[in-house]
Amino acid sequence: MISDWELWACANAYVNRHQEDAPAIAAMRCDELLEEGDIAGVRTFQAIIERIHKLLQRSAAGESVH
Repeated sequence: MISDWELWACANAYVNRHQEDAPAIAAMRCDELLEEGDIAGVRTFQAIIERIHKLLQRSAAGESVH
């Protein structure tokens, strides 16, 4: 598993690139990894998706996400 900092960095990159679509796009990647049998990758993307949701909540509350 990658570090917590890296998970947040990945989540932030998804939010910056895909905005409100970030959770769905990350979930599609998670599904691809599941189909490939990459369970470690699935767990990593699940952690990234959790952080994406937190960043989007902060953004909706008017807090900076950068």
